[in-house]
Amino acid sequence: MMKAKERVMRLLNHQAPDRMPCFAANTSVTYDQMEKVQAFWPEGHEKGETMARQALAAHTVLGLDAVRVPFCQTFEAEALGCKLKPGGSEGIPGIDFPPPYSLDDTPVFPEDFLSRGRIPELLKAVRLLKNELDNDVPIVGGIIGPFTIAGALLETVPLLKASIKAPEKIRPFLEVAEKAGTTLAKALVDAGADIIACEDMTASPMLAAPDTYRDFELEYQKRQFEAIPVPKILHICGNVDLIVEYMGQTGADILSLEPKASALLARERCGPDIILMGGVDTISTLYLMDPDTVRLECEKTIADGIQILAPGCAVAPGTPLENILAMVAVAREH
Repeated sequence: MMKAKERVMRLLNHQAPDRMPCFAANTSVTYDQMEKVQAFWPEGHEKGETMARQALAAHTVLGLDAVRVPFCQTFEAEALGCKLKPGGSEGIPGIDFPPPYSLDDTPVFPEDFLSRGRIPELLKAVRLLKNELDNDVPIVGGIIGPFTIAGALLETVPLLKASIKAPEKIRPFLEVAEKAGTTLAKALVDAGADIIACEDMTASPMLAAPDTYRDFELEYQKRQFEAIPVPKILHICGNVDLIVEYMGQTGADILSLEPKASALLARERCGPDIILMGGVDTISTLYLMDPDTVRLECEKTIADGIQILAPGCAVAPGTPLENILAMVAVAREH
């Protein structure tokens, strides 16, 4: 039997693993796992030791083939001057109002970016995970995509309006946002991350026009991925059918898809070399249903062409442990 890292890396190299890999591009922390490893929020968002302990549970408790940090989407934004909305003991931090900039401002990338906010604790967590896991289990380091960070700097609605009415005005914000994500990604790799997962929620066609993605965001994601020296996952929420062709042009090695998106279309538009992961609905299936229903959706997802079985988006923290274990069991059968 292969070790988890060998399994994942063989697939990334377009070689046959011993079975289908199963891990999360987004957070997979749940209350059940917190109890089992005695590591809780909010410390899991703030302290490297607790963060690492929670991340390890993805492998030791769930049996996933990779571990992942962090568990929220606010590290870069906080370091760039955004205010945080605490998540408390049951939730994840968010971005609070007011944003640090308006559209006519010139955003600044701080020279001490990597020492700001909780970034030092995140890097500490990766180093601890590397020491604990050696080379047996891959570590996924999470960053946020340029369009989403730009939305935190300006607030999402003004960004979306400007992307239509004054699109050139958003470029300085995309420049700073790309630099923030890329700088963090490189630091995560230096600390021991094997894979970088980029979440760019605001770039979803549910929010931004597909033309905006093609004409603006694609350029910055290409630049970002060219600069990151390890395999990259790109996750954009919702039905991405209208932009999946452009997602395939970013340089991402893996596209993480929700079940709303068509894996068949992604394969057709992106070609044979892109690896597809995801497919299992995190709310209507993993959170709300029973293990038998989870297994049925997993089998459908695999039949549609998914190569890494995974939650389609961030796992709800109240998700029953037995449902995630059912997903892992299906992957082990393939």
